[in-house]
Amino acid sequence: MKIGNVALLYPTILAPLAGITNLAFRRMVKALGCGLVCTEMISAKGLVYQSDQTRQMLASVAEEKPLSVQLFGADPDAMAEAAAMVEAAGADIIDINCGCAVKKVMKNGAGAALMKNPETAQQIIARMRRAVRIPLTIKMRSGWDASGEQAVRLAKIAEHNGCDAVAIHPRTARQRFSGAADWSLIAKIKQELSIPVIGNGDIRSPEDALGMVAETGCDAVMIGRAALGNPWIFAQIHALMETGTCPPVTPDMRFDMMQRFLDLTIDQFGEEIACKMMRGRLGWLARGLRDATGFRTAAAGIYAKTDAESLIRMYREKFCPS
Repeated sequence: MKIGNVALLYPTILAPLAGITNLAFRRMVKALGCGLVCTEMISAKGLVYQSDQTRQMLASVAEEKPLSVQLFGADPDAMAEAAAMVEAAGADIIDINCGCAVKKVMKNGAGAALMKNPETAQQIIARMRRAVRIPLTIKMRSGWDASGEQAVRLAKIAEHNGCDAVAIHPRTARQRFSGAADWSLIAKIKQELSIPVIGNGDIRSPEDALGMVAETGCDAVMIGRAALGNPWIFAQIHALMETGTCPPVTPDMRFDMMQRFLDLTIDQFGEEIACKMMRGRLGWLARGLRDATGFRTAAAGIYAKTDAESLIRMYREKFCPS
């Protein structure tokens, strides 16, 4: 599929996840077949005000391309200026956050709060469209009630003002991640638009992804939380689409990926910070292993790269005898 002039090898997209989809994580899933990776949400004002911490979130490498950068904010001028900065930094796509339901984001009028204020959302999209040439997308929820009317309205606004694709997570802002995603809303929006529609929500397995496509007609699927414990899900989806079978993930594959994830995170953040991060993150990849709880408990004691490597080696020898 294509988003604007950007061709995706596969119709699978990594969702932007705050604090998670940093460069290291994106490099990991890209190598495992993800069609498009997305940064965690980045503050438009943070970029405009030259925050070093915010600018560091734009760090990228050629191997992860194409790359989508998600911006959040409620000021059309700041969003447009930040978009120009993101384009200059080499991003391939810019995504507009209209779905974050975190209170500190919404209290400033950003994220899902924009679904209550379609006039501001329209101004943001229009200003950003004039500021950049690369494709624009928007990610949103179903709105503030279960009717989905706010989502349909915003999707039409997005298309009319130059967005190249729309991603919909069909839960309300109040639901956050509770309850079930209403896939019928994805189908409804797909019928209303001529630009690509990306479905998100409750894809926990490769079979779920194919089920969403069949049920909604969406052009691509976006996966977030399910990729934490199973970054192979993208390759599994492709295999299921092409061959009808889904390759299993072996314990050896998990231990190999733990080492790879560790190395990538150290490469981005340095050993001290990376090892603090790995205390929780290595446990994501332990999902499905015997004694995964014991592994996660032991990972809390990681202080150096050698600690992490010793833990990986010990559990590999325990569960993957040669």
